[in-house]
Amino acid sequence: MRDAAECLERRLAPRPVRWLDIASDLEHFALITYAVPPERLRPHIAERFDLPTFDIDGRPRALLSVVPFVDTAFHFIRLAPFARFRFGQTNYRVYVVDRRTGEHVVWFFGTTLGSHLVWPARWLWRIPWYYARYTTEVDYDAAARRYRRFIYRVRSRWADAHVDIEDTGQPLSSPLPGFRDLEHTLLILTHPVEGFFYRLDRTVGTYSVSHPVMSPTLGAPRRLHFALLERHGVLSPDEMQTPHSILLTPRISFHIHMPPRRCRD
Repeated sequence: MRDAAECLERRLAPRPVRWLDIASDLEHFALITYAVPPERLRPHIAERFDLPTFDIDGRPRALLSVVPFVDTAFHFIRLAPFARFRFGQTNYRVYVVDRRTGEHVVWFFGTTLGSHLVWPARWLWRIPWYYARYTTEVDYDAAARRYRRFIYRVRSRWADAHVDIEDTGQPLSSPLPGFRDLEHTLLILTHPVEGFFYRLDRTVGTYSVSHPVMSPTLGAPRRLHFALLERHGVLSPDEMQTPHSILLTPRISFHIHMPPRRCRD
């Protein structure tokens, strides 16, 4: 693998804004990561992508994350900057390597959104976004730099979810299990900029994002449940209570480079 610090610097380089690019401030952002036997994930990922493993507790494990947050001031930068939206969102993603480029990227199972924007996006771009109803209970203490309360409840025919997390207030300052150093941790978990997915027509699609480096705190689970992962046999309800790691950040700005495009074979 290329030097992590060098890769991070390259991924932070500014990119030109296109007509359909989106900007959004992501608030109450959680990165809930699980270490999973790779054979549970391989059937859900296109053959173009390798599933790297990480040595965690002496066993090779693949990594996946559930990523809930609240989009605020979500808008198309050039097309209609005056139209702004706020809604909940949860991404389900696996950390993979693109065989064609050697880059660490993510593979999306899909995404729930608490907005009716999901319907035109599905129709226009065939992207695996699903409508959901969100209830959030969050209380951030800016002086202490930690959450007093962090709860998401998501109702969706595709992926119900319940997230109740304790914020330790401890900053991420050392590598998480399975990683060489802090830069390696940040590069793989927090800074993949290309995502791939099965479109609704089962061809492979892709889009990319840009964002600054995160400075998260470490969380601990109170109660976690993700119906999608249970339905696909990826995690049992008991296994969901013991994530590899939880990272929290109150706010971070993202650019989403749209539209998604279909990958050529």
